[in-house]
Order: sequence, then structure tokens, then C-alpha cells
Amino acid sequence: MSSSAVGRWIRVWWPVVLMIAIIFTESTQTFGSDNTTGPLRYIFQLIFGQVPDDRWEIVHHFTRKTGHFVGYGLVGLSWFRAWRMTRSQWRFRIDALFALIATAVIASCDEFHQSFLPNRTSSPWDVLLDCTGAFIFILLACAVARMRRVHPIAQAA
Repeated sequence: MSSSAVGRWIRVWWPVVLMIAIIFTESTQTFGSDNTTGPLRYIFQLIFGQVPDDRWEIVHHFTRKTGHFVGYGLVGLSWFRAWRMTRSQWRFRIDALFALIATAVIASCDEFHQSFLPNRTSSPWDVLLDCTGAFIFILLACAVARMRRVHPIAQAA
């Protein structure tokens, strides 16, 4: 493999490797809800103001689920980008399918790993949420790309 081919491979696939590393880092005991409640509450309250104790558990839960959705949305998008740039003939449906399958595999491995940790829970609903995030992010990226190709104002910019 030539050095230019290696350089291209790195440019195409480094976001996927980075996103998987982030997901697997966040899958550890360190990022269990018992360890994230303090830092997330501090950040949330800096932005939105004080949250009563009885409401914080709900806010914390939804904040973490939003993290699943957005994080795996970015994972799916990175896979989609890599497949799109790797394949010589771009086909939205095939590249999106490959990206969703890869995201589902990563999400399933993540949940399986968490099932062995004492302060983490494992749920197939999280895998569904993760895949939904990937699906929505891929659709949004394609919608933006289509608008930029079709819309005359975007072409002028």
C-alpha cells in the first residue's frame, strides 16, 4: 500500500476510530450515572439555573439519554461519511445501511460490555435509541447535502 493510499485511508476512517474510542471510553465504570450526576448537574445548572433534588433524577436520566442519541448520531454519521468516501460509486441507501449496521454492532457491543459492570445497566432500548440517533443524523446530513446541491442560494455561497 502506497503512502498516499495510507494517508487517504487515515483521512477517511479516523473519525470512525475516534468515535468508537469515545464510545468505549464512556462505556466504563467512570462514566456510570453515579459518577456523572455531579458534573452534569453542575454544567446543567450553569446553563439553565437551579434544579430541585426531586427533579434532578429525571433531568439526569434524559440528559444521559440525549447523550446516547447525539453520541451515536455522530457515530452513525462518521460511519456514513467513511463508507461514502471509500466506495467508488456512492449509493445513499447502501452507505446508510452499512452505517446503521455498523452503529448497531458498536451499540450492541457497548451494552453487552456494560452488562458486566456493577454501576452500569444494559438495555436493548438503548441500542434502539442509539440506532435512531444514527438514522436521524444520517437523514439530516443527506437533507442538508441535497439542499446545498439544489438550492440556488447555497450554490452561490
